[in-house]
Amino acid sequence: MGVNNEDEAGVFRALADPTRRQILEDLRGGELAAGEIASRFAISAPSISRHLGVLKGAGLVTERRDGNRILYTLAEDRLATSVGRFLSAVCPEQIVLRHTKWRSAAEEGRTP
Repeated sequence: MGVNNEDEAGVFRALADPTRRQILEDLRGGELAAGEIASRFAISAPSISRHLGVLKGAGLVTERRDGNRILYTLAEDRLATSVGRFLSAVCPEQIVLRHTKWRSAAEEGRTP
């Protein structure tokens, strides 16, 4: 298995957990502090830290320090690239259909 495959395996391992998927969804709205993320769950802050570590290790989130806070941001490109590459390999006709459907709807001035 090459580095790319191992990197993608890490992404899918990270996505396997529902708490981590929820964290990614929560980050859709923009950057959040670790404490803000933890406050949304009924599990301990150290557990959330471990989840954030897995997401960071998989490249799905980035972090930056702001004083004593750690702020997390969704790495949308990484997520889209990893999942998109897998989907296009497994069901390329679906990707083509979705793009075609989206393009047709856009041309007609409506959402798909």
